Amino acid sequence: MSALWSLGIVEQLDHMGLGSLYYLQYSLVLVVLSGVLVIAMYHVLINRFKVEYFRRVTAVGYSCVVFGWMTILSVKQPSTKLNLFGLLSLPISFAPFESLVFTSIIVPQASFLGHLSGIIVGYGIAWGLIRGMNNFWAISMLAWIGVVFVISLKKSGACDFEFLEIESVTDSSLPSVRFLGNGRVLQMGSVPVAGTELV
Repeated sequence: MSALWSLGIVEQLDHMGLGSLYYLQYSLVLVVLSGVLVIAMYHVLINRFKVEYFRRVTAVGYSCVVFGWMTILSVKQPSTKLNLFGLLSLPISFAPFESLVFTSIIVPQASFLGHLSGIIVGYGIAWGLIRGMNNFWAISMLAWIGVVFVISLKKSGACDFEFLEIESVTDSSLPSVRFLGNGRVLQMGSVPVAGTELV
């Protein structure tokens, strides 16, 4: 949280093409893409390299986004300093990797791959490889995150949404979502990977 507080300078850099709107839009991109990238890394480690440890790993938090913003700021504003815990003042150009090592030593349970995925996506944004984000895409992405979140809550049984019913259609491995009241059914298909189960 200390690093996130220090990164608030991004919102004040309108003259560099950053600013509050850029921060909001690309925070959404960092959340989604770093999450997808870390899941892909876990998938490769489990299925290709047979590292079974990662089957039991759970990761949650905003730190991948913080590492992404550290990286973006290190490219866009290399002379900036990053304060950690009020004790350390790091040059921002080295901060993503210094923080990655520091966090891995201090908190060994922290997701090294999650933080690394934030750094990778951050470089993609800073170097212009990931661009084109505007209000339309930000709202669309936020809406899809909300839809997936609600469906996940419903499917897990954590919350009961009376307007949403999830049931199997013809194949028990392909879930469907029925919106009560209008009779529409959406069936989501997926291709199972050899040796894995659909949940």
